[in-house]
Amino acid sequence: MSAEVTISATSDGVVLSDKAASKVKALLEQEGRDDLRLRIAVQPGGCSGLRYQLYFDDRSLEGDILKDFSGVGVVTDKMSSPYLMGATIDFVDTIEKQGFTIDNPNAGGSCACGDSFH
Repeated sequence: MSAEVTISATSDGVVLSDKAASKVKALLEQEGRDDLRLRIAVQPGGCSGLRYQLYFDDRSLEGDILKDFSGVGVVTDKMSSPYLMGATIDFVDTIEKQGFTIDNPNAGGSCACGDSFH
């Protein structure tokens, strides 16, 4: 049985920058996988109450919202989606920092660990 997946326009929900999409594509090509999507979720935890999870996933869960960014599938579950409205995922590669960043206007605060919010 196939789970229901909603395909969302890129004007709402989470946004994947071109730089982040390129990095995701490169990682998937390196792994030799074209069946995975980037899943973005908000989970309980962290010092501020919620934390982000970004990982590759081949599952389709009921209520998933699927968006396409330059050929990269980005999936958000229905419970996380409201927390991620308007959030932008980017990839930073500088001397000081390398990795994915999330700019989320819904985050009311954060803590020193940098991966949680409330």
